[in-house]
Amino acid sequence: MPGMKSLRFAAGALASAAVAVAVAAPALADPEPAPPPPAPPAPASTIDKDGTYKVGVDIMPGTYTAAAPAETACYWKRVGADGKLLDNALTKKPASVRIEPTDASFTTNDCQTWQLSACGTACPPPPPPPGPLEILGQLTPMLGNAKGPRP
Repeated sequence: MPGMKSLRFAAGALASAAVAVAVAAPALADPEPAPPPPAPPAPASTIDKDGTYKVGVDIMPGTYTAAAPAETACYWKRVGADGKLLDNALTKKPASVRIEPTDASFTTNDCQTWQLSACGTACPPPPPPPGPLEILGQLTPMLGNAKGPRP
C-alpha cells in the first residue's frame, strides 16, 4: 500500500523535526547569567578559637584584649610578612596585643576570646612586660634588707 508507506514516512519526518526543535530550542533562548559568587566574609574583630589568622583577611588589625585564661597559660604571637617573630607572650593574666596592619599573621593558643578594643589601631600600645630589673625590684621587699651573712 503506497499510502501507508508515505504516511509512516511523514510521521517519522514529523517526529524527527519535533525532536530537532526540542533540542535546538534551548540553544536559541538567552541563558540566564550565573549568579556572582558570594563576597568573602569581612575580617573578624573577635577571635574565639585557637589558630593562626591572616591580618586583614581573617582578622582586622588593632588592639585586642583577652581575659585571663581559665586553666592553662595563654600563648600568642605576631608574625611579620618576612616570617619573622615580631612579638609573643605566655601569660596567665589578662592579655593585650596590638596587631599592626603590616603584620602577616596572629596565632593564639589556650586564650580566652580576643576582642578588638573600641579604639582599634588608635589605642596606645600595651605596656611591655616587666624586665629583669623590675622583677628584682619586686623581690627586694620580700627578701628584706639582707646584706649578706651576719657575723
